[in-house]
Amino acid sequence: MKPEKALIFELTQPGRVAYSVPDCDVPEVDPASVIPHGMLRAKPAELPEVYEVDVIRHYTELSRRNFGIDNGFYPLGSCTMKYNPKINEDVARFPGFAKIHPYQPEESIQGALELLFTLQNDLAALTGMDQVTLQPAAGAHGEWTGLMLIRAYHESRGEKRTKVIVPDSSHGTNPASATVAGFETITIPSNDLGLVDLEELRAAVGSDTAALMLTNPNTLGLFERQIEDVAKIIHDAGGLLYYDGANSNAIMGITRPGDMGFDVVHLNLHKTMSTPHGGGGPGAGPVGVKSRLVPFLPKPVVGRTDDGVYYWDTDRPQSIGRVKAYYGNFGILVRAYTYIRTYGPEGLRRVSENAVLNANYMMHRLAPYFEVPYPGVCKHEFVLSGKRLKAFGVRTLDVAKRLLDFGYHPPTVYFPLNVEECIMIEPTETESKETLDAFIDTMIQIAQEAETDPQLVINAPYTTVVKRLDEATAARKPVLNCSC
Repeated sequence: MKPEKALIFELTQPGRVAYSVPDCDVPEVDPASVIPHGMLRAKPAELPEVYEVDVIRHYTELSRRNFGIDNGFYPLGSCTMKYNPKINEDVARFPGFAKIHPYQPEESIQGALELLFTLQNDLAALTGMDQVTLQPAAGAHGEWTGLMLIRAYHESRGEKRTKVIVPDSSHGTNPASATVAGFETITIPSNDLGLVDLEELRAAVGSDTAALMLTNPNTLGLFERQIEDVAKIIHDAGGLLYYDGANSNAIMGITRPGDMGFDVVHLNLHKTMSTPHGGGGPGAGPVGVKSRLVPFLPKPVVGRTDDGVYYWDTDRPQSIGRVKAYYGNFGILVRAYTYIRTYGPEGLRRVSENAVLNANYMMHRLAPYFEVPYPGVCKHEFVLSGKRLKAFGVRTLDVAKRLLDFGYHPPTVYFPLNVEECIMIEPTETESKETLDAFIDTMIQIAQEAETDPQLVINAPYTTVVKRLDEATAARKPVLNCSC
């Protein structure tokens, strides 16, 4: 066992400082003359008295406690965590991209505008949409933007449509985004195959239906084979079909939401296009629409004159307005553009094929040890159930905790809600067979431990800095200054 490292406050020695700067050579200002009295400190902040090297080592040690895709396998079903190619980072750091300002004159940023214009068109072609906005800053932000576009479209036609339909296997952000956009959500159950129940859908639609939010393949990793029937039911009722692009990694270059009948789509570039994910952002959730919704897109979008000059198109009187400061998270968009250009159309198709292959390989190897609630061919992700382990007193959460001892970030658990003791796994296309096999072998070992030594699994983890917490207390009374 490595010795526990001292915390930075424990290293304090009176008189030590972590920096040294020259004496100030300009007149000092009395803080009380510029800062309200109530905001002034009565005494100096109690900061640790340490050397610079102590500070560096302290924060470097803390950073090593984080788990990321660069230091381990991240099989997080639903929220794709795939490798971020470093060429994307290099290109995003080009001075012509990294050091420009959003308020520069258009003539001085023609290269950046060309990149955005090309990316808009690439994403439109990839999804089967007619035009794309790059403004939204994340997937859920893209959902809300798409729903606001749907709302503006219906209002422009003098229709008051107040309800958005979501399947019970939908992402939790779907009903949340619909609510924030001012809609009421109607949840419909899946059928025995894990797909949209057409009879339930027909019963739910009406003159007040604004949209159905759906992803295909769905959150169970299953392709909605009756998607054309779904689209017809919604369109016949006067509603629109919204595509949650969270699972686009399964279909790139193979099929397109626009060809399935979808009217609006958002893409999670921080997932599908391998841009960084996690840590609170930044992200990108571009939204594409069919022609009848184009007038309502957030402004500005990038346009191009007949002479090949790029410009910000702000002349959009029916626009829902700006949804993001400036023009979106430009550095993330550069990374996505680089990813698309690196692979090209055929490469993107191979990405999807390999993601689907990896998921099916893992599912079939794990099937003898965990229940597969929806057997058959999955797409980019699949769900298992740890229900049979409950006979030994072991829950899915225990399996997730035990995985930490082997150095793996656990997959998503207890989601979707319609699968008991759910374990959701998405390997992506970026992992080798050796990595997949090592993870599979670990999952098999844990399933066997649950049967032969269940307490070993129930008390896990053993090797992490923080051991098993009391879940209720941790949620309701978190200790935010923990020294662990």
